[in-house]
Amino acid sequence: MKYEFNTERKYDIIAIGRACIDLNAVEYNRPMEDTMTFSKYVGGSPANIAIGGSKLGLKAGFIGKLSDDQHGRFIEQYMRGVGIDTSNMVIDKEGHKTGLAFTEIKSPEECSILMYREDVADLYLKPSEVHEDYIKQSKILLVSGTALSKSPSREAVLKAVNLAKKNDVKVIFELDYRPYTWESAEATSVYYSLVAKQADVVIGTRDEFDVMENRTEGQNENTVNNLFKHSPELIVIKHGVDGSYAYTKSGQMFRGQAYLTKVLKTFGAGDSYASAFLYALISGEEIETALKYGSASAAIVVSKHSSSEAMPTVEEIEQLISRESEKATI
Repeated sequence: MKYEFNTERKYDIIAIGRACIDLNAVEYNRPMEDTMTFSKYVGGSPANIAIGGSKLGLKAGFIGKLSDDQHGRFIEQYMRGVGIDTSNMVIDKEGHKTGLAFTEIKSPEECSILMYREDVADLYLKPSEVHEDYIKQSKILLVSGTALSKSPSREAVLKAVNLAKKNDVKVIFELDYRPYTWESAEATSVYYSLVAKQADVVIGTRDEFDVMENRTEGQNENTVNNLFKHSPELIVIKHGVDGSYAYTKSGQMFRGQAYLTKVLKTFGAGDSYASAFLYALISGEEIETALKYGSASAAIVVSKHSSSEAMPTVEEIEQLISRESEKATI
């Protein structure tokens, strides 16, 4: 089964939300207290997904707010350099800074992220800085959950979703749950549910769907049955090493296996999964094939040091899928 998009659009995907700085530990197998050197990359879930999509050949744009300093300029220059349209990235004039994420790589199983998200520029994107003329040029509007955690970013995203719905732009909601940006689990559940019910495609881990439902150990069947009462047409629920599941409103279910790889770190997998999954859908691939693209892309990124810089090419993804298919037939 394939998923249909409006083909007469300038952009394949426009993402909205956070673009920040990742500072990834260069020294592996040691705690952050003992780590002395870090490498700088562009980070933030929607930025990473736009970068991943652009590297795969999608025409991507971005809506967000950047700090008026060296970090903001680095982000804009990098994203423009990989082919993303940055004309709707707004420069903050009120002194807010770029969010920072320091990563610790103790072992492949022990990775952590230390976030600095207080008063960051991306959460000050205003509804007046979101423009209908831009959004209506895209096949997809990609929204991530973190942008809903504070005002005025929350209202800016809700406006973007409404404009997308008005102009036949598919809304993709990537749950992207970051607990430290939210005041309460109840607030997370309220705003996640609000956007999920309006989205066309919802993507997240089982744990993230549990957060949205404000429960523990939820069941996929209950999740999809509830969401299919509303706008969603396709729901993707990821279960880590147990693979991922895609459910359609027409009642079909597809499973994608997780590809085993030499894992360096765990972060970045979700963003790379989403970018490759959406690339495959937009390219006219079957949903089952799109799951393979997502899994392969995630496997490649967790084997490398960065998230954004490590986003793979189509050739790398297809080579990994081909190798795994050959193994399965032996």
